[in-house]
Amino acid sequence: MVAASVYYLGTTILLFLLFALIVVRTYGRKRKERMEEPKYRMLDDDDLNGRK
Repeated sequence: MVAASVYYLGTTILLFLLFALIVVRTYGRKRKERMEEPKYRMLDDDDLNGRK
């Protein structure tokens, strides 16, 4: 039973660290401009080619 508890604890810690790594990589300073670009692109006018 102790081995199973250690296994589950290790798996939980590993998954939490993986989640934290993904969050840091996604929302890091280097990617901030790239992540927010679509937000501003939605606000741009669609009238670039004379169409509405």
